[in-house]
Amino acid sequence: MQAFTYSNPATVADAARAAAAGARPIAGGQSLLPSMKLGLAAPEALADLGSIADLKGITVANGVVRIGAMTTHAAVAASADVQRAIPALAQLAGNIGDRQVRNRGTLGGSLANNDPAACYPAAVLGLGATVHTSRRDIAADDFFQGIYATALAEDELITAVSFPIPEQAGWQKFKQPASRFSLVGVFVSRGPKGVRVAVTGAGAGGVFRVEGLEDRLAASWSAAALNGATVPADGLNSDLHGSAEYRAALIPVLAARAVG
Repeated sequence: MQAFTYSNPATVADAARAAAAGARPIAGGQSLLPSMKLGLAAPEALADLGSIADLKGITVANGVVRIGAMTTHAAVAASADVQRAIPALAQLAGNIGDRQVRNRGTLGGSLANNDPAACYPAAVLGLGATVHTSRRDIAADDFFQGIYATALAEDELITAVSFPIPEQAGWQKFKQPASRFSLVGVFVSRGPKGVRVAVTGAGAGGVFRVEGLEDRLAASWSAAALNGATVPADGLNSDLHGSAEYRAALIPVLAARAVG
């Protein structure tokens, strides 16, 4: 790992200034630090977001669960408020990686990195959440723009995410047993943003919605509504863990299980 300078900004404004000056923001470090150790990333400066109190915490009000960007996966999973309002979101957070990852990794860090097999992007897209940044609010449908690509500018920081509380929601993950990333993960919801089905791990372009399954569930919110449903394999990942056809077959199965 090459040498780099390190700063510990105390406010969002300070962190944004550091990023504008060329520093790479670091949240939990669960993706960036391994990349640096492997020589895949070599930032000359890091700005640690861990001391910014305004980026942490969970609130529930007016039909929305708002979670600060630096809130850890473990904190989301353990939150009684999240467990009551959106149990599927607490379940998702509680099954990310292992205990060490959950106690260091953060919501904002996961979304800014936008790994194509990460879990949180499916929840954000599947619930129609809003990503709040140091500059603006971004709808979930506009935020994810491909593998490791988002709508964020280089000096723009995620500050929080607002999740509308759904009437019903579910999450199912078919994980790679070593990395615990999703080979296929499916988040479904019915609520203020309509019926949504979001898939992670399967798409060559990252997280995506499946309109055909949404239409079936809008007509009848039941696992039976997905009987016989198919998803095209075109554009899906194919690797040593599973072919595109295998992933395509998993999507409606996991969606039906998520509906319950």
